[in-house]
Amino acid sequence: MTDTYTTNALRLLQLADDFRAGLSGEFSAVHGISVNEFLMLLHLERSASNRLSRVELAKRMHVSASTITRMAAPMEKIGLVDRETDQRDARLVFVVATDAGREKLSEALATFSKRAGYLFEDRLENQ
Repeated sequence: MTDTYTTNALRLLQLADDFRAGLSGEFSAVHGISVNEFLMLLHLERSASNRLSRVELAKRMHVSASTITRMAAPMEKIGLVDRETDQRDARLVFVVATDAGREKLSEALATFSKRAGYLFEDRLENQ
């Protein structure tokens, strides 16, 4: 039984890797963002106030807070995210999705949905 679990888990990892690789090229060419930037915008959009602290965003993305800082800097330059400092504690910085960032996410979600449809359509037809 363990061999079946291992085989299926390995297939799942390979499938996820292939899916991400396909998304990466399309996101870059069509939307000008990476898969990680897409995921950052998605986490921000799904948060209660469209903003998260660097630490909370890092936890959700399974990276360090310094990685979030490095990822957010170029996104801030092109207007997809902004930084907000907490009014009571200037050490606390939030990453906030801008209107342009939310629009970019909406466009990228359409691409994601299309690719997901192809992925699962192929898998369901093969069964």
